Amino acid sequence: MTDTPARLLNLLSLLQTPREWPGSELAERLDVSPRTIRRDIDRLRDLGYPVEASRGSVGGYRLVAGSAMPPLLLDDEEAVAIAVGLRAGAGHAIEGVDEASVRALAKLEQVLPSRLRHRVSSLQRATVPLTRGDGSTIDPRTLTVIASAATGRERLRFGYRAGDGTASKRQVEPYRLVSTGSRWYLVAYDMDREDWRTFRVDRVNEPFATGARFTPRELPTEGGDAAEFIARSMSRMQPELRIDVSFRAPADFVTARLPAMLGAVEPTGTDSCRLRTVSSDSLEWVALRLALVDCEFEAHGPPRLVEYLADLGARLTRASSARPGRSGNE
Repeated sequence: MTDTPARLLNLLSLLQTPREWPGSELAERLDVSPRTIRRDIDRLRDLGYPVEASRGSVGGYRLVAGSAMPPLLLDDEEAVAIAVGLRAGAGHAIEGVDEASVRALAKLEQVLPSRLRHRVSSLQRATVPLTRGDGSTIDPRTLTVIASAATGRERLRFGYRAGDGTASKRQVEPYRLVSTGSRWYLVAYDMDREDWRTFRVDRVNEPFATGARFTPRELPTEGGDAAEFIARSMSRMQPELRIDVSFRAPADFVTARLPAMLGAVEPTGTDSCRLRTVSSDSLEWVALRLALVDCEFEAHGPPRLVEYLADLGARLTRASSARPGRSGNE
């Protein structure tokens, strides 16, 4: 193999497998001399790849963790697996999967060959995700188009459906995507309304980048914090819930089952804890999340949360005492 760039890529692909490669085996694989392998290893190090050499009669090489993240080479199966995983997480706004994941998905799908992109789409269509029912499903392509436009500072057009069902066409300067753990939101400057707006991404349809570049405006929050802007917008849209709930379970048990956005629980005993927090989420969503903790709890406030939980409990009791029908699991 005399083509140096192609040989380096093949060498890098081999080194990215989790094992140590003797220099003689690398030379045989690439059909070059051990001396050429040593020179190529030096070239990879110059490019930022941390290749470690072991001493001994055989002498081996392996790729190790360095101080920076170097480019990676993925084979077809690895690329498809990563794209499917990122799509699944992005599409359901899973807590902890934030804008960085969407940017990674946008970059990956930009370079995926059409044959691999088709495989990714086929796998996603054939898979039924098990979700927690606390968020809206989003087409991952919508997220990647928005993320790419925000990163490239490119104006965006899309159709939008408001909460009351009103449809409109929007042209915006996208600033940031924000995940609240249950939904994705876009913070953007609306060109027609000449003001900053937040958009629920599950209500966005047919987004496309116009190609027109823009200079980012200053977001009207301290430090340009998009998450803070979203929180302020949500608090204006609906009254805050001042939640006060006691749980009959250890604090670590409850913490592991509550979204981090609801705040921290305080231990009140070995097998009890209390949550006092303020939330701008819907009453229904908060009630569902409390029920999903899967332990005994008592809501002390606010009154409308207590009332809603009572009504929900009554409905569930009626449902469980209804005459059983034919099971579908046959």
